[in-house]
Amino acid sequence: MIQANPIATVVPSPLDFAHQVASHREYLLRFARLQLRNDTWAEDVVSETMIAALAKPHGFEHRSQLKTWLVGILKFKVIDHFRANSREVSSDAIAASNDDGDGGDVLDALGFVPNGHFSAMPADWGDPDQDLSNKQFMTILEACTSKLPNNLGRVFLMREWLELSADEVCKELNITSTNLYVQLHRARLKLRECLEKNWFNSTRAAA
Repeated sequence: MIQANPIATVVPSPLDFAHQVASHREYLLRFARLQLRNDTWAEDVVSETMIAALAKPHGFEHRSQLKTWLVGILKFKVIDHFRANSREVSSDAIAASNDDGDGGDVLDALGFVPNGHFSAMPADWGDPDQDLSNKQFMTILEACTSKLPNNLGRVFLMREWLELSADEVCKELNITSTNLYVQLHRARLKLRECLEKNWFNSTRAAA
């Protein structure tokens, strides 16, 4: 009985792999800049990410897209950067949080009830799954995120992109849980307003 040969995994040459990694550089830089808000730091962490990927090409096992694998490495590099530069990274977050008091007045002004939900529901945002698969929507989302003030953008992305716990964010930025709560809601409100203005309202008008 003749047995079929197992399908071999196609392994790109080192040069091809290097070209594939390099093709994602601008994508990685965009996300690094959003998080770090500093072009030099962004360049540094992306370079470190690419060096790490090229040093261990066999770490990429084709279980996900190359871009996804690279973003996973980038997340660790960004976190490492935060911990190595904690004083400088946290300075604007501390300055922004010092005037928040206990956060109650700010939450009331933002339209939130005590349990953290919106007191007035946002406008109908359509089908989230369909929108998230839309490249144009993602471009608008990135633009809205980039317009967030440094402290709000950093806190928001640490929670939503780096997926750090609330305790980890507070520790890294030396802020209280109340300050974190306030800043996250400020960021989400600003993103909601930006998306409603630049995406949802415009798409409804075009329909």
